Amino acid sequence: MRRLALLTALALSACATTSPASPQDAFWANLNAHCGKAFPGTLASDEAVDADFKGRPLMMHVRHCSANEIRIPFHVGPKDAGGEWDRSRTWVITRTATGLRLKHDHRHEDGSEDRLTQYGGDTASPGSATVQAFPVDAESIALFRREGRDVSVTNVWEVEISEKGAATPRFAYVLRRTGANARHFRVEFDLATTLVAPPPWGG
Repeated sequence: MRRLALLTALALSACATTSPASPQDAFWANLNAHCGKAFPGTLASDEAVDADFKGRPLMMHVRHCSANEIRIPFHVGPKDAGGEWDRSRTWVITRTATGLRLKHDHRHEDGSEDRLTQYGGDTASPGSATVQAFPVDAESIALFRREGRDVSVTNVWEVEISEKGAATPRFAYVLRRTGANARHFRVEFDLATTLVAPPPWGG
């Protein structure tokens, strides 16, 4: 009996230590696997409001990773060869007590913060290892209204990341908006091709 009890305890212990990670832990690991690398991207949506992105070279850089924060600068290239890149945007994903948070850090070329910055939202569900959704938070709604951007108060952002070993690995950033001001913006990045990326504005 004692031996049976011991074997049962060991089996239960083994199950506990090999239990699968939560969807958000798996998502974090999938994203963290690309830390330090930069990738080319393209505009994948086709709305008139986003025409300024069409045909421009895009780049994302998983630049900084720590236990609780991943910073991803998003660079937008010039329309014409020889023009300047816009390096004002950084996506910041952090762990919270209840899930994950996405914020948008917007900077001017001198490194100072834009008036419209640090907006985003928290996950409202576990999501999956490959997709996490971030509905706009109250702080961001207040910011949007203060800055005359009421159209953005229903924003939901999504981040997609392929699992390790995917045949065509991809990262995608999505903005969705419902109601009278419906919007769908999507950019996709090829994780099979790496680039050299300079730092974002403000470092």
